[in-house]
Amino acid sequence: MTDPDFAGLKAVFVNCTLKPNPALSHTQGLMEDSIAIMEDHGVEVDQIRLVDHDVPPGVYPDMREDVPGGKQPRDEWPALAERILAADILVVGTPIWLGEKSSIATRLIERLYGLSGETNDRGQFLYYGRTAGVIVTGNEDGVKHIAMNVLYSLQHLGYVIPPNADAGWIGAIGPGPSYLDEGSGGPETGFTQRNLTFMTWNLMHTAAWLKKSGGFPAGGNSSKAWSDGERFGHPNPEYR
Repeated sequence: MTDPDFAGLKAVFVNCTLKPNPALSHTQGLMEDSIAIMEDHGVEVDQIRLVDHDVPPGVYPDMREDVPGGKQPRDEWPALAERILAADILVVGTPIWLGEKSSIATRLIERLYGLSGETNDRGQFLYYGRTAGVIVTGNEDGVKHIAMNVLYSLQHLGYVIPPNADAGWIGAIGPGPSYLDEGSGGPETGFTQRNLTFMTWNLMHTAAWLKKSGGFPAGGNSSKAWSDGERFGHPNPEYR
């Protein structure tokens, strides 16, 4: 097989660990394998550890403005959003806590949602033309549940989700070693290696197709045109 050329693609990996730098992140350890594959194939990779930044909760694009009542917080999200929107590929990494994604991952989804009403130059929702995946680590059950939640949220915002767009590792259920701990077996787990590799390649393939075609095809999916009264053949055009 001749390797495709993915030069010109950009990816951003957002690690939603609860641990600020320089603390060891097991989620980062698994993400590094996907990062390595992308960089080896010409993809430019940006990395964000969200907990290192002042990103308050909320669903406004900029929590320093338009916040109803109360204190205006510091907010680094607008600058981080520019980095995420500059990428063709978004990979969200999160640990498992009580069977759920981390609170930092929830905050990421909320802040991404804050931009969901904006549109691109085709009148489509802002995230159209980009693709996304998720990486999960922990030592309790929840990988598939979290993947369903995160990937549903991202596709609802407009991201394209390719096949096998999730990868994860969990150790024995209950107290025990985490992914990077000595003797965990995490880095040697064939099932995880396969899923992470497939996810990474499918993200690159999908991003390349979208970039080559100039984004997600336009037609029947312009939020702006719908707001202006266009109904794209809906059988009840008078319904508002």
